[in-house]
Amino acid sequence: MPVNPSPESVPHSSQTESKTEPAAALLPRLRLRTRFLLSMLLITTGLTTTSLLLVQRSIRGNVRQSIAVNLRNSVAAFQDFRHERETMLTSDVALLADLPITRAIMTSANPATIQDASQDISQIAASDLFVMVDRSGQVVALHTKTPGFTREAAAKYFQQSLDEDRGESSHWWLGEHHLYQTFIEPIYRGSRTDGTLLGFLVIGYEINDRLAEEVSKVAGSQVAFSCGNEIVGTTLPPAQVHGGSIQDLIAGSVHDDPRDIEIGSERFLATSLALSGSQSTPVRLSVLGSYDQATKFVDQLNRYLLLLGLAAILVGSGLVFFISHTFTRPLGSLVAGVRALEGGDFYHPLDPRGGDEVAELTRAFDRMRTSLLKSQRDLLESEQLATIGRMASSISHDLRHSLAAIVANSEFLCDSHLTPAQREELYQEVRTGVNLMTDLIDSLLEFARTRESLSPAYANVSETIHRSVLAVRLHPRHHNRSIDVLCSVQVSGWFDQRKLERVLYNLLLNACEATPPLGGIVEVTAGEVAGSITISVADNGPGIAESIRERLFHPFVSYGKENGTGLGLAVVQKIVQDHGGEIVVERTVLGRTVFRIVLPGCLQDASRSASEPAVEVSSFVPAQRDDAAQKSISHPGP
Repeated sequence: MPVNPSPESVPHSSQTESKTEPAAALLPRLRLRTRFLLSMLLITTGLTTTSLLLVQRSIRGNVRQSIAVNLRNSVAAFQDFRHERETMLTSDVALLADLPITRAIMTSANPATIQDASQDISQIAASDLFVMVDRSGQVVALHTKTPGFTREAAAKYFQQSLDEDRGESSHWWLGEHHLYQTFIEPIYRGSRTDGTLLGFLVIGYEINDRLAEEVSKVAGSQVAFSCGNEIVGTTLPPAQVHGGSIQDLIAGSVHDDPRDIEIGSERFLATSLALSGSQSTPVRLSVLGSYDQATKFVDQLNRYLLLLGLAAILVGSGLVFFISHTFTRPLGSLVAGVRALEGGDFYHPLDPRGGDEVAELTRAFDRMRTSLLKSQRDLLESEQLATIGRMASSISHDLRHSLAAIVANSEFLCDSHLTPAQREELYQEVRTGVNLMTDLIDSLLEFARTRESLSPAYANVSETIHRSVLAVRLHPRHHNRSIDVLCSVQVSGWFDQRKLERVLYNLLLNACEATPPLGGIVEVTAGEVAGSITISVADNGPGIAESIRERLFHPFVSYGKENGTGLGLAVVQKIVQDHGGEIVVERTVLGRTVFRIVLPGCLQDASRSASEPAVEVSSFVPAQRDDAAQKSISHPGP
């Protein structure tokens, strides 16, 4: 089978590198010292964050528990204060009710007289509410320090207190947003057991902010007195009292256990105590402990811990930086030696001193480097000998074959009985053998030339392609192949025209030999992509044999050719690389093979029109040739 690349035989090196290099570029290349520093930073940050969270959670739990205990103690202290206060006020009311002047006033039948005469007694009582009621339940005297509480309200609450009397020593009266804790004492003429009931004396003390301040001092917390849904006395600031959140405190049921509540922008723990058993005037005391005030020091402690963590990070990073230098310095020297070895330097100085693992690794690497250098030299010598052997074998075989044909045909030319046509045919056979040997020698000389042997000039790619096609079409056995050229006539650039013609000639010749005699199609496409010249040669041949896929561009690699030297693709690759370009075999569908050449440095023609149509030459067949044309086209290479 002819040597022709198929889609399956595409070398994977370029594709693998194109996939591997971006993936490697995405991976962070961190030095060992950097990894130490990052590890230190992560560990210290993690420990600091964990410590902050644990300490904050523990302290907040303890603070909450402490506030809850304080609230319970505050409620107990208030109950003691309340009991002592009610006992004292009950005694004061009983004492005032037993005064002779009080009894004398109540003997009058005129309410106005009682109202005027009771003024002095109300001042003695020093109360906020002073009410005298006759035995029929009519209010005959009313004195208040704050206006708004009427006789009708006093009569209503007095009757309600009598109806709901459950043995309580005090009652709660509410009028015009003023709440009073009242104490009722009957007034008798004579003794309490045998005397006559004259009426009742009611003394009330207002529950206001002043009383809340006194209770707050006793309880050691913020307090709020409420009646129904109305706050009547509190130590909270007015801005918090008038906010909507205060309703959450007084709207709920009474809770013995502290509960969370937010008033304004401040969080509290609150507990409530019912002061009244009456359903009409439910009075409660709410004791609040500020959670935010109690945890202020936690924020300060967090700042201290954060500063301590940052200091630990800085100090730890400095220590790691200096300590890691001891470990990373010999590793850095070893890495430099590995990189030098990668670049071909087998004599880069190393420092194998020390007894640790790194020093042992350095010494092992040094021994490996010496062994590798020796092996490379031996391998190079063996490869050179093998290459010389393969080259000698291939060249001797090809030269012997061509010389045998030349000698045989030369002997036939000595026959005097040959006709001119027969002599011409023998001459052409001799010439063909000479051309084969010349082509072989030219291919060998191509490997000896350096890049400086190029003679680049500004030339037209289309002309070079057509000359290569013409040279291939001069082979009689390729007349039936269809060679289609699709190339803009203005594709030009800097290149060695003769050598590029040789590249295209070799590729086209391979493609024609790979395609079937009938139905064989070869396509040549040229254009400019990103300032570079791109030339593609495609055919519909069967593909490349599995045995030579990995050695496609190696010298003396041939498969399926009767007279192949194995130098065609090797010469193509060298010429393209000398131009600074590359040649690859593209992955295509089955039954189609594409060689793609990319040559850099294509100059842009400012006069070129982007919309200029391409020119297609299909089934190009040259005119009848003569011997001069044969001499000039048969060998496109130098």
